[in-house]
Amino acid sequence: MFRRPRPQQPAPTPGPESRSSSAPMPAADAQDVAAVLSELLARPSSGSILERALTHALTLLDDQANAYAVLRRGPDRVVAVVGYPQSLIGTPLSGPWAGSKPRLLRDGTREIYEMNTTDVQEQLDACGMRGLPLTLVVPLSDRGRGLGALVFDRTSTEGITPEQQEAVARWATAVAPLLGVIDSRDEWRQTARQITSAFVEAVESQEFDALGHGQAVADLAVRLGRAVGLVEREQEELWYAALLHDIGKIHGEVGHPQVGANFLHGVPHLAQAQKAIRHHHERWDGQGEPDGLSGEDISLYARILAVANAYVRSGNLEQVRGQAGKALDPRLVGLLEKLPQDR
Repeated sequence: MFRRPRPQQPAPTPGPESRSSSAPMPAADAQDVAAVLSELLARPSSGSILERALTHALTLLDDQANAYAVLRRGPDRVVAVVGYPQSLIGTPLSGPWAGSKPRLLRDGTREIYEMNTTDVQEQLDACGMRGLPLTLVVPLSDRGRGLGALVFDRTSTEGITPEQQEAVARWATAVAPLLGVIDSRDEWRQTARQITSAFVEAVESQEFDALGHGQAVADLAVRLGRAVGLVEREQEELWYAALLHDIGKIHGEVGHPQVGANFLHGVPHLAQAQKAIRHHHERWDGQGEPDGLSGEDISLYARILAVANAYVRSGNLEQVRGQAGKALDPRLVGLLEKLPQDR
């Protein structure tokens, strides 16, 4: 197995207890909500945040409903489901969620069916949504901006009490700002990538044959990382490590891995990238630098970076294969051989 960086594990979050629909929320339950919100903040995407948000909201409805979440980015689309097939995710779906207040649709899904095309209605049919008796639509908004909605279709003959509606609405109010955080983070991440790429190009332009090298290594490293099984967040950090691996050459060739690693000093979320830059000239056989590390004592990101760098430098797979077990991790070289070579 490939040894990966060990992320810090959040403390286990106890699941909220199912409660009576007519009883007020216990004071102790505020701790449950805080714990769930903390977990949501650690989630990497709007879809995963909303899936967890739906799961918690269903406990407020005694778990007697199916649910889905809609985001209003361009066309309204389903981005998360609980109880419905995953095939519903990605469906463009019109519905009564433009307002700011929850709505209880006492004719169930009929209004949503009427607002959509025949093709979408057929997809809803396939998910078992036709003729459901009661639907609760809870809009999501942040600072007056409509973001989407949490939608709950009752699967039993029971109604939804005002207390339950209020509890779900309060929960939606707590969740909505997290979606704004995700939007801002995604915008900043794209900006940060562009700034980083421009900076690297400026450094590379000092050497004509180096221009574009960092981006090529980054592209290949991420492909290798994906083949190893790195998740999106890990791929992102690997991308920064690969793009910036030669940035230390701004002060010359000698010792550039250590110099480059120093550029990321004090950036906690790129700590593994910093380590990869420092060690990308270590060798599998222990004959590298700066610390003479060998085998899996070299971080996974650094080993991936070394393989990607070697291939981009040489453009020759046979030459890279000859370094397997010497300078390079042989298993990563094996993965490289399996990748499509139309880089």
